[in-house]
Amino acid sequence: MTSGVVPISDDERRARIAKAQRLMEEEKLDAIFLEGTAACFYFANMRWGQSERTFGVVIPAQGELAYVCPGFEEDRARELITFGTDVRVWQEHESPYTLIADIIKDRGVRHGRVGIEERVRFFIADGIRKASSLELADATPVTAGCRVIKTAAEIALMQRANDVTIEAYRLALTTLQPGMTQGDLSNNISAAFTALGYDGGASAQFGIYTAFPHGSRTPQSLKEGDVVMIDGGTGCEGYRSDITRTVVMGQATQRQTDIWNLEKRAQDAGFAAAEIGAPCENVDIAARKVIIDAGFGPGYQVPGLPHRTGHGIGIEGHEWTNFVLGNKTPLAAGMCFSDEPMIAIYGEFGIRLEDCLYMTDDGPRFFTKQSVAIDQPFG
Repeated sequence: MTSGVVPISDDERRARIAKAQRLMEEEKLDAIFLEGTAACFYFANMRWGQSERTFGVVIPAQGELAYVCPGFEEDRARELITFGTDVRVWQEHESPYTLIADIIKDRGVRHGRVGIEERVRFFIADGIRKASSLELADATPVTAGCRVIKTAAEIALMQRANDVTIEAYRLALTTLQPGMTQGDLSNNISAAFTALGYDGGASAQFGIYTAFPHGSRTPQSLKEGDVVMIDGGTGCEGYRSDITRTVVMGQATQRQTDIWNLEKRAQDAGFAAAEIGAPCENVDIAARKVIIDAGFGPGYQVPGLPHRTGHGIGIEGHEWTNFVLGNKTPLAAGMCFSDEPMIAIYGEFGIRLEDCLYMTDDGPRFFTKQSVAIDQPFG
């Protein structure tokens, strides 16, 4: 399933940088600083592992990007750089933080403020503060302000990641058999992703352990009548999927079926509440109400829904913003989320259905077909 994939173009990344610079002006920031994490990939098409040696990217409000790099890594860095040519190196006995301050000074200081991206580690941010007279500020209004709205090209990559995930799950669930461990099923899911041309995987939980929202490390052996929950995904050109399916090994009981159907109604209610202009919290409120009205909860109490109804998704599996109580952010075209209420009944089982959606001018659309019934997980 690898043919026809179209990577994000350099022109689209230039447009992202330009938007970030416009937002910096609004936030009165002279620059933002990123380490080589997801935001660096988003803007600069570059990833760089984090270590004790500072590597980073300065996106100024005006002018081209610049990079700060350990001296012995310069050649490798230049191989990876797509945007800008300004690479400033520091030797092992020198401070990189002065270089960061110098870049911002060279690009022009008007506000005396630099935005620090949320993944930047404290020792680096503190080093910039000590090496300069710049005020440190939160760069999230700039970085999330860009990343939260996906373009058609981004949504196409997420669509492929979701399509691949559904096919991998479809293949792996044919291997269910009594006596298999949760590791066996997870390995089969990973093998299915590999066969489809992708690196991907999913956790697997059986029986009472499906009530744990993120599973349990307790060794498990599948038995007839066990609830089976799988949760995971893959990436396509860096863009993620996140899907959960819940089924039963063999014949489902009436109790399992009733709770599964209730979960499906909650997921549907959340989707229906995702209207353009509505606050994000409405999705959580609507899904949770279905579960509470059925006698579970209230709030985050279990038996019931112990977590928010959904999270943003893009180049990270979890990113801004969330379907959670108190989030007044209005829904807009291009936003992408998971829709995943859950009913957790500790000591018995849990049911979660998770599909991701994207907002259009006409409202929400799922990337994947929802499960139809407890024995029909693929729509």
